[in-house]
Formats: sequence, structure tokens, C-alpha cells
Amino acid sequence: MRFEHRDTDADAGIVDRVWRTRSGAADTMTSTARTCSHLIITRTQGRVLASLRGPETRATTAPVPPDAEFLGIRLTLGAVLRPHPAASIVDGYVPFPATDSGRVVIGGEDWEAPTYDNVEQFVRCLRHAGLLVPSPLQSEQPDGHRSTRTLQRQHRAITGLSRTAVTQIDRASAAATMLRDGLDWCAVVEALGYFDQAHLAHALRRYVGRTARGPRASDDATMSFLYKTGLRPGS
Repeated sequence: MRFEHRDTDADAGIVDRVWRTRSGAADTMTSTARTCSHLIITRTQGRVLASLRGPETRATTAPVPPDAEFLGIRLTLGAVLRPHPAASIVDGYVPFPATDSGRVVIGGEDWEAPTYDNVEQFVRCLRHAGLLVPSPLQSEQPDGHRSTRTLQRQHRAITGLSRTAVTQIDRASAAATMLRDGLDWCAVVEALGYFDQAHLAHALRRYVGRTARGPRASDDATMSFLYKTGLRPGS
């Protein structure tokens, strides 16, 4: 499996990346930890399957059916596909029914299953129907009306994760991407503020399912599924 992915401005504040891949024989893959929900459309054996996968707090192993096509729509942090906020499906998922004609039932209405080429139109339709909603997260700086503790509770209620967990997952993803792109572990430790190689290796095992020696540019679908985050060296 090789992943193709691209950023999208289908609807600012709701979706920022789509991806697709195809499987060969039945297999398994490592799904990295993630902070956002993904709507995943699977086409296999003439059927269409759909599910909303929530944030994941650690890397997991997932089965891959044979001869299947996958389309993923990655929501932005805190964006909601009603009625399933991220906080309700952390480390879980919600399946959506599909009709005999291959349309996906979301919000009590059936929709044409999107493809990689028309996903922007699909997103706009869900948005206009009130099913896709931007993140309600406000500025995370405390003010005279909201304390830091209140903001932390709000963040967890909306995303299902603490701000610390989001930072740790994004940092591990950034580290794996940097290693995959050829940086050595010493440079990654220094750039991203890990204590040492052991600290980095622990984070990679937990959130990416690899060690500091694992990720390489020629690696398999596990690494291809990593997404670029807003995290930069020194962040």
C-alpha cells in the first residue's frame, strides 16, 4: 500500500487533507496516533463502506482487506461531523450505513460516496446541510472571562484530547517525518526538544509504532500515512 495525499481548501476550518490508497492481498498496517477524526470511504468487492474514525491516542495495528480502495477525509482539529464529536469516539469509530446503490447514509440522508477527485463537492454538501461543523475552539489564551483551566476543559470536551496530548502526538509525527526525510536522531532530538534518543524512541513507539531507527523515505504505508503538522523545529 502506498498513500497519495493532498491538502485541500474544500472548506476552511473543516477539512485540510484528503488521502487515498489501494490494497493488494489481505494484510495489516500500523495506524499512527492522530489528533483529528477521519471520514473513511472503502470500496471493496462491489460494496461501499463508510466510517468516521476518531482521534487515536497510540499507534495500533489494523486489518487491511484485499483488493480495496480507500479514501480518507481528515477533519481539522475539533471539527465535527454531526452528531459525532471527536470526544465521543476517541480510540473508536462510528460506521455509516450504505444503500444497495452505494450511497452513504449520514445524518438520515443518503449521499453519493465521494471520490478523490470530487471530495471538495462532497464536503461542501455536508457543510451546507449542517452536518460538517468547524471547530468551536476559541483562542486558547486565557482572558478576563476564561481561566486556563476552563480553556483546558473546553479543549478536551471538543477534541477528546488534552492540549498536552495533542502536542505530544504532533511532535512524534513531526519527528517521524524528519527521520523519514533523512535527518539523524540527534538532530531531531535537538530540534523538537526531546531529552535524548530514549525519550524520542519511546514517543515513536507509542505514537507511530516505530523506533528512532525505523522511519525511512523508502518505508511502507505506515510512514506514508503520517501527515505534516504545523509543528516546526523549536516549537
